[in-house]
Amino acid sequence: MGRVLVIGSDEGLATTLRESAALRGHTVDACTSTLEALKEARLGPLDLVVTDAGTQVQEDMAMVAELDRLRPGVRTILLAPALTDSDVVTALRAQVFACFTAPVNPLEIADMAATALKTEDWRRGIEVVSGLPTWMTLRVACGLISADRITRFLTEWESALPEDQRDLLMTAFREMLLNAMEHGAGFDPGQVIEVTAARTDRAIIFHIRDPGNGFDRNAVSNAARANDPDSVMATMENREAAGLRAGGLGMLIVRQVVDEMVYNERGNEVLLIKHLKKD
Repeated sequence: MGRVLVIGSDEGLATTLRESAALRGHTVDACTSTLEALKEARLGPLDLVVTDAGTQVQEDMAMVAELDRLRPGVRTILLAPALTDSDVVTALRAQVFACFTAPVNPLEIADMAATALKTEDWRRGIEVVSGLPTWMTLRVACGLISADRITRFLTEWESALPEDQRDLLMTAFREMLLNAMEHGAGFDPGQVIEVTAARTDRAIIFHIRDPGNGFDRNAVSNAARANDPDSVMATMENREAAGLRAGGLGMLIVRQVVDEMVYNERGNEVLLIKHLKKD
């Protein structure tokens, strides 16, 4: 089982992680500073470090670099008072497992920590192709864990949006990403999905490209063709019975959240466009 080290003077988070069902069987220790964390890394095995939500990102990233030198396999969950777009890109390039800004939900941290501990080939999960404050292109390994991680990073990258709008938009994004992973790549962990997130003064744009052959626009199997709740529920039940991810409700959410959804001719690329209201 793994060893988790939580940094911070307040032991509340460490206590919650110790009591979490998600981390049952793992060891959760606490220390008060990054210097103590590095000392612990020198003294013995360490699998995951959760940073102090009160420290600055620059200090945390310096610690991440040193941890990588001392314990190359250690995972990091970055907690911060705030993150800029550049901070998010820096964390991705440094292969931080996930990042959260305050106020954090301890149970959400526990779930992400448990995911980090069980993920072995995590370094190849996300590759930064282009990282700018207004344009980020990523290659994402096909799998649920990678989808959850990239959704978390992009949630922080879109932090300027009101929380309720951001959560809905990221729910729509995650659904389309999973759709690409399922239908375009068959959840083959050897395949990658290319994701671009771009921001203009008037819109937020997500571009998702999968390696598949696309789809037949006239096909209706496994898709909800209308906004009829009964049709959506029937679709979900049929997919679940066939051992597939329930997709009908998710597609309805996408169509209700984004303002435009545009496919390429082949059907293996999609644009999600959310217009921003300007005063």
